Amino acid sequence: MGTLVGPVLSAFTTSKDRPLFPSPTASLPSSKPHLTTSRKTHHHEINTSRFGNFLHLKPESKPGCLDSDLPWFNPSDRPCFDVIIIGTGPGGLRLAEQVSQYGIKVKHEEFESTIQCDDGSELKASLIVDASGFSSSFVEYDKPRNYGYQIAHGIFAEVDSHPFDLDKMVLMDWRDSHLGNEPYLRVNNSKLATFLYAMPFDSNLIFLEETSLVSRPVLSYSEIKRRMEARLRHLGIRVRKVIEDEKCLIPMGGPLPRIPQNVMAIGGISGVVHPSTGYMVARTMALAPLVAEAIAECLGSTRMIRGRPLYHKVWNGLWPIERRLSREFCCFGMETLLKLDLVGTRNFFEAFFDLDPYYWHGFLSSRLSLHEFASFSLSLFGHASNSSRLDVMSKCPVPLVRMLGNLALQVI
Repeated sequence: MGTLVGPVLSAFTTSKDRPLFPSPTASLPSSKPHLTTSRKTHHHEINTSRFGNFLHLKPESKPGCLDSDLPWFNPSDRPCFDVIIIGTGPGGLRLAEQVSQYGIKVKHEEFESTIQCDDGSELKASLIVDASGFSSSFVEYDKPRNYGYQIAHGIFAEVDSHPFDLDKMVLMDWRDSHLGNEPYLRVNNSKLATFLYAMPFDSNLIFLEETSLVSRPVLSYSEIKRRMEARLRHLGIRVRKVIEDEKCLIPMGGPLPRIPQNVMAIGGISGVVHPSTGYMVARTMALAPLVAEAIAECLGSTRMIRGRPLYHKVWNGLWPIERRLSREFCCFGMETLLKLDLVGTRNFFEAFFDLDPYYWHGFLSSRLSLHEFASFSLSLFGHASNSSRLDVMSKCPVPLVRMLGNLALQVI
């Protein structure tokens, strides 16, 4: 099982003709599981002209098995453990590495949880940690999981040429000039916009990705690909070869799992995905040591804290009250983005990236404290245009009231 990540940060484009906020630095795009979603769609003929249709090209790189020297586990050798982690994505591996540093070695006779494997064998542990991703059914929720969804299609491709500066990246190109001859796509994009990431490696090698930041229900994958094809055709980019492709679907926002509960969680299923951006991996890496420390304080202590006190300790290590309250602000951000059309989205991000970099850096990386979130919100409102303020106030009163109610319930 794996986890999902958001694309990398570097530059932002909002106007129809010029990119904003170029960045001289770049890094490789994060890999994501190949998830797709299907919906009924209307098919429209697209004139590909001399630039062709890259969608028929198959990626040359194929997923392969990782070489591993991990020994096969025989359940009869040791039926009971301190901690069992389900899932070997970034979150699960990071937590396992951190917990193992404490050298917890204890035999248990009660206060145990049991996992039944596909082969019928059973494993017991004082704590089960679910790091198996969004599709898991082990973690319980008290509320409906009303996610927003980020969906994207990306290609790492060899092209004839491209118009991008080699020392810059583009984070969010919201321009829609490429849809001038695509009335169907243009109307849909004005209501539910997508943007382009562009990361050039040289004049003929580039990573490109068309992304729907958040939608509910999820935008169809075929729609994403058609918009990307129209954009590349408008930019004059002819794809010779697709080296790798990327299909991404990230559930965002929604309620936190019930806190506490018998099964601990980390990664996507634990609610750590940023509700407004889809970013998760770096934050999971940072939170894993905190969860490991909470586990070690219980299972590595002479008192041997187990059962409900253990669950309470580790869940609150991951989600202390201030972190839960800060997440409510981010969920409100997601709900706001869901309400905005293309023009409103452009205006919103004009104000967002006009803030002191400390604030928008902190928001994107989930590093703002609760007090800083309040300052961030006031500053964002102050930098917004009158039309953007009116847009948010007229379209988002229900999410605002919901956020304030959730904040009050968390505090109580």
